[in-house]
Amino acid sequence: AGYGQYPPPGPGPYPPDPGAGYGQYPPPGPGPYPPDPGAGYGQYPAGLGPGYGQYPGYGSLPPRPRNGFGVTALVLGVLALVLSWTIIGGIVLGVLALIFGLLGRARFRRGEATNGGQSVAGAVVGVIGLLIGIGFIALGLSYLNSPAGQSYQQCLQHTGGNSVRIRQCAQEFGRRLGGG
Repeated sequence: AGYGQYPPPGPGPYPPDPGAGYGQYPPPGPGPYPPDPGAGYGQYPAGLGPGYGQYPGYGSLPPRPRNGFGVTALVLGVLALVLSWTIIGGIVLGVLALIFGLLGRARFRRGEATNGGQSVAGAVVGVIGLLIGIGFIALGLSYLNSPAGQSYQQCLQHTGGNSVRIRQCAQEFGRRLGGG
């Protein structure tokens, strides 16, 4: 044999078999257990089978859980709560958190996900952010419809885009809301 070549095939650890090539094992024969006439080569032994033990077969794993909706719901719910003072944060992110939370919970019920509680938490926090956002909008609209708000709107119409006058209108609005 030259450099980098393997030695020629020779006898293996098993007795030579005239029908078997190099590197093959001898054909299956009687083992240490008594033969089972009901179990062929490569089959389950008698009394055992795929219904016993409930383990997946070799090479087959259970499907991975699809937890993306639950995680998304929780992230969007927390963002909706933190940004609830803005329209986009409170309302849009709150609605999205609720939708993703419901979708994640449905996956959990079908057995496709393992984070049903996280989905519910995301939906609940999203609804809280949504309600706070709606509350801020209602509060803002009530302030703008109050006598102080109407006075502020009239003041803004007469500023002509002058930033100093706009700032004076805002200060007057704040003073009227504060009761002074």
